[in-house]
Amino acid sequence: MTPKPIASDGPRVAVIGSGSWGTTFGKILADGGAHVTMWARRPEQALEIAEAKRNSKYLPGINLPRSMGATHELSRALDGVDQVYLSVPSQSLRENLKAVRPLLADREIPVISLMKGVERSSGLRMSQVIEQELRCDPNRIAVASGPNLALEIAREQPTAAVIASLSQDTADTVARAARNRYFRTFVNTDVIGTEFGGVLKNLIAVAIGIVDGVGYGENTKASIITRGLVEMTDFAVANGAQPETLQGLAGLGDLIATCQSPLSRNNTAGRLLGQGYSYQDVIKQMNQTAEGLASVAPILQLAHEADVHMPIVEQVKMVLDGKMNPRDIAPHLTTDDDTPQEERTNHGQADGGGALRRAFQRALHQFRNGGRSAAGD
Repeated sequence: MTPKPIASDGPRVAVIGSGSWGTTFGKILADGGAHVTMWARRPEQALEIAEAKRNSKYLPGINLPRSMGATHELSRALDGVDQVYLSVPSQSLRENLKAVRPLLADREIPVISLMKGVERSSGLRMSQVIEQELRCDPNRIAVASGPNLALEIAREQPTAAVIASLSQDTADTVARAARNRYFRTFVNTDVIGTEFGGVLKNLIAVAIGIVDGVGYGENTKASIITRGLVEMTDFAVANGAQPETLQGLAGLGDLIATCQSPLSRNNTAGRLLGQGYSYQDVIKQMNQTAEGLASVAPILQLAHEADVHMPIVEQVKMVLDGKMNPRDIAPHLTTDDDTPQEERTNHGQADGGGALRRAFQRALHQFRNGGRSAAGD
């Protein structure tokens, strides 16, 4: 039986899932003063985290806080906790929650999603799956998102994230736990926009990886990133999000980080596709889950239902299906006819520069005022 973490004055939290991001977020919480228990499926991984304070498979070279413990027993991980953080592959979340539900029965505690995907079979966002399977008040659910490459944060490089919940109180409670000297959290109440931002940027990152693998340069990538943000915003707003959220950490911030970094799993998957590997070969080569690959089909289905055109995502799917040569991908150039198109997004915000300027001004204002904002992150 693995030992429990050393007691601290902060909240008692469990992190379900000990991959790179789950372990990194456990470190964030522990460094912020929380009493953290990681749950790992494999006993040997739990033992390494608990005793050696390492997770060599997913975070090589990183020393974990002494206050982090771990167990492979789900009941021990959830015993007496004040908050639960979920960091498992999106396609296995529902199965994991079936085991979690009886252990959280009648406990009104926050449940936080660290995942960036949609369920392939239903098209549901992760917070919706949590609400369904745990049968809990949606005001107890929060989601975390932003430009958060796990290894950089594990190395304590400064970054920011956004915590979103329908309940301002829940968002504030989680944000206070998930912050420390190198990790800053902002808050908003736009769960839809925050979740879809985290999902959609993965799809654009796959496209960037494809053109990078082919050998195209910075002009091509900059064009796809820019038009990708338009697609992300149009889709999210059509599904109930606030456009400002897509200009913040969960949208633009995460898009930049994921598209430009070789640490991004989705970028890596796209690069392999661009180099000529098949979808199945990419899956075999990836050490960790690239959520974007599983999200392409359900996102396109939702886009079709909302009458949103997403040429970048459509061409990514064609490459995944083997119906398009990666060298032919140029989704930002596609158009229905030769009529010049407006650069603005379909929800009517034409002043992209002004909107972006206001987004940066908002972020600066929030940072100066403790990360608090009701309108967006």
